[in-house]
Amino acid sequence: MRTGDATNVEDVAALSAGQDVLISATRPAPGSGPELVAAAKALLEGAKCRLLLVGGAASLRVPGGGILSDTPDFPAEIREIALACNEQLAACRSASEVDWTYLSPPASLEPGVRTGNYRVGADDLLIDANGLSSISMEDFAVALVDEVERPRHRRTRFTVGY
Repeated sequence: MRTGDATNVEDVAALSAGQDVLISATRPAPGSGPELVAAAKALLEGAKCRLLLVGGAASLRVPGGGILSDTPDFPAEIREIALACNEQLAACRSASEVDWTYLSPPASLEPGVRTGNYRVGADDLLIDANGLSSISMEDFAVALVDEVERPRHRRTRFTVGY
């Protein structure tokens, strides 16, 4: 087993060299949002292969305009990490040297059933006929692996949901 620090550019470069893809799917402890941004920047600078970052839903556009994190009902307890995810996406969009992909989950990502079915979107929050934005963790994982095996969203963000 090889280990390294995701906020250390040299560790990222050494561990990603010779790999096909590097996946980052982390969530820091409450109060540690800046660590998420630092890791994203180091991953973007150090990656020697394709980089797939699993980020947040907060920056997805909502019906009526604006983004999810600016809606009145957005939970205060996750606001700090949501804003860090927004910064993480901004770092990706400003990166020019790495082949990155940013995957945003829907508003609700919970354990459930693997169906293998999901819809794909870009920058808009996907909402189903019942007004819900959700996907099971199992189907989210399928979408992630599908992107690894058949990349369709290079140097852009995409989202999935039912």
